[in-house]
Order: sequence, then C-alpha cells, then structure tokens
Amino acid sequence: MTIATKTLKLQTVDLKLEVVVIPVSDVDRAKRFYDGLGWRLDADFAVGDTFRVVQFTPPGSPSSIHFGTGLTSAAPGSARGLYLVVSDIEAARAELIGRGADVSEIIHRAGPGEPPISGRDPERRSYRSSASFADPDGNGWLLQEVTERLPGRVDTDITTFTSSSELAGALRRAAAAHGEHEKRTGGKHDENWPDWYADYIVQEQAGKPLPL
Repeated sequence: MTIATKTLKLQTVDLKLEVVVIPVSDVDRAKRFYDGLGWRLDADFAVGDTFRVVQFTPPGSPSSIHFGTGLTSAAPGSARGLYLVVSDIEAARAELIGRGADVSEIIHRAGPGEPPISGRDPERRSYRSSASFADPDGNGWLLQEVTERLPGRVDTDITTFTSSSELAGALRRAAAAHGEHEKRTGGKHDENWPDWYADYIVQEQAGKPLPL
C-alpha cells in the first residue's frame, strides 16, 4: 500500500535576526574596542546606574550587537562562535589587525569536521577559510570567507547598503575586479562597465559566483 503525502506550503512571517547580546565586564572598555574596529555606534542609552545598552553594527551587517548593564546574566566573555562573513579574508584580517584586533593566522579545512590546515584555502572554496579574534572580555569572533552561498541559502537578489561608506567599499572592490577583467580583454575600455559593476556588487552581496 502506498501512502501519498502532501507538503503544505504555509505563508510565514519574516523573522529577522536583529541583535545578539554579548556579555562584558567593562562597558566603556568594550565600547572603545568595537569603536576602534570601525563598527557603527547606533545607540548608547542609560537609565540610572542599573541599566545601559550600547549597540554597534559591523560594516555591511544587517544584524547588530548589544552590550551594557542589566542586559544579561551570562558571564562576561562567554559568547563564542560569533560569525563575521567576509568576501576576502586576507583583506578583512589585515584591516582588523590595523585597527588593533589580535587576529589569529588564517586556517582552512579540507571539508566539514576535518582538521585545520595552515593558510587560506588554495582554491578559495566557500566556507573553508577562517580566522578568529576576541574582544577584551574574551567574547570570540570567527571570520569566515564566503565566496559562494550553498544552494537554498539565498532566496533573494535584493541588495542593500547601510551607509555610503559601505557602498563605496563595494564600488572599490568592483573597480579592482573590473580592472583585472579589462586586462584579460586586452586592456580595452569596457563601455558596459556600469552593467558589469552592478552585476558584481549584487552577486558579491548574495554570495553567488562573481563575474569573470
């Protein structure tokens, strides 16, 4: 006997991860650290001596972090595995070090669960390369290079930027890539460069294969 099954597609309400709370022991020290990384300070609200919330947003991130006083009972420094996805891990690591973070060497893995290997993945395969650093309390961050998203991970081509500097950074990366593109085409001026730029920026933000 064969039993037929039917999968019901139910309309869902968007549930957007907005904020992650990290526990710190010294709010002002943490604020100086994340400000030094170049993260955007969104808010710093205090109510007397018992409540304070500070919000920072990493460049290009739709989600933010909260820390402060009266927010969490977790032990300071106990947050682990906070992922920061980057398109170029070497450039991201160099910038963070330049801003004062103590970032580990880059490692990669041959596959999920495999032991770490020194250096960036030679083929720049997505999700393989990583590096780590911590804030002054020991809350741990992991840089992960993503060049192409897993199937089903991205369901939209919507491209958004949270600031003009973020858009400028995307344009600079597109310009550098387009320069290499023009070298491969014999150094000739590409009259369709606006289309090329637009495609590059949208594909990069969606984690899809970049134009050659």
